[in-house]
Amino acid sequence: MRLISENGEQLGVVGIKDAINRAKSVGMDLVVVGANSDPVVCKIMDYGKYNYDKQKKQQKSKKSQKIIKVKELKLRPRIADNDYNTKIKMAVKFLEEKNKVKFNVFFRGREFDKKELIDQLIERIKEDLAEYGSMEGKPDYQGRRMSFSFVPNK
Repeated sequence: MRLISENGEQLGVVGIKDAINRAKSVGMDLVVVGANSDPVVCKIMDYGKYNYDKQKKQQKSKKSQKIIKVKELKLRPRIADNDYNTKIKMAVKFLEEKNKVKFNVFFRGREFDKKELIDQLIERIKEDLAEYGSMEGKPDYQGRRMSFSFVPNK
């Protein structure tokens, strides 16, 4: 096996017993680093400290991650004004919290055929949310449902 010392210097190819004795004399562990290579690469290190440092790195990277939540709101093309205002207030609140807002518009009967109703609704929502967020992509039609998303402004 190829052995790497605790300082990171190459010690060359040595036997298993010699590597274990060397690790014990230093008071550290013998860890296999490259099991797939020929010869196998081992390193002398404090394995407990290595795991601790690895865990701290993961915690630090997880802490610096930014998680964006998607909030969904359900609408109908012929929504009443009060209901519409309530949905817009909720959308504004979500966008201010830096969450993404997904609108799902459900169609009943022949509402799907009245494209002007759908376009008016989308334009109305765009105007009301213009200062808080912008529309992401184009509306996506899936059967009797249409969905579109808004992302918060920077």
